Parts: sequence; C-alpha cells; structure tokens
Amino acid sequence: MQVQPYLFFDGRCEEALAFYGKAVGGQVQQLIRFKESPQPTEGCGPNEPNGEKIMHASMKIGESLVNFSDGECRGQPDFRGFSLVLNVKDDDEARRAFDALLHGGGEATMPLSATFFASSFGMLRDGFGVNWMVMSPPR
Repeated sequence: MQVQPYLFFDGRCEEALAFYGKAVGGQVQQLIRFKESPQPTEGCGPNEPNGEKIMHASMKIGESLVNFSDGECRGQPDFRGFSLVLNVKDDDEARRAFDALLHGGGEATMPLSATFFASSFGMLRDGFGVNWMVMSPPR
C-alpha cells in the first residue's frame, strides 16, 4: 500500500508541472487533459474553454509519485494543513532545492539551517501555496 499526494492547482497545473520539473527534477509520467476524457465534464469538452486544462497528471519526484490536476477551476487552492517533505542526500542539494522552490514568489517560513535532527532543514511555502520541508540527513 502507498499514500500519494494529489494536488489541485485551480487552473495553474501546467505551470506547476513545469516549475516542479525545473525546481526539483520532477518528470511527468502521465498527463490527461479534460478534452481527452471519454466522459466530458461540463465546460471542459473538446471545444470548451477549459478543455485544455489538466484533468490528471502524475509526476515522479525522486522515488515518489505526486498527482496533479487543475481541478474544477472554481476558486483559490488551499494547501494548509500539510507539507511535502523533500529528503535530499546532502547540504548542497538541500540548498539548491530550497532556493529553487522559493523562486517565483515563494516564502521561507523557517530558514534552511542545521538542526539537531538534520544537517540542513528548512520550511517554505512555494509560489503556488504548497508547503515544503527540505531536509538532509544528520552528519
């Protein structure tokens, strides 16, 4: 059994996939647009304005699979109450990932620094509002 996160980006999914591909080396495994569905959603068919929006995508980040969607595009996504944890191999990779995730409007909620449990640990909210924790193993 596995638990995988599923993130809804309210119309910004394609932008998010490109960002995470660059920031943390994510690789899209599957991408289905609303217009490709055999059961079209109202307002999202082949000739509809939202037909190009992403119904479902999956991205491999390291060894994990994260699922993405534009959702129903009805309001601002709300990513409170959880964080994605990015476990990296060393301090250099932690710094690179932390800074890359901050790019484009992110905000550090705890600066990247050494702690008693990790040689580097920091928390941030990226430009899409997703909360992240970045950590490298203790020395």
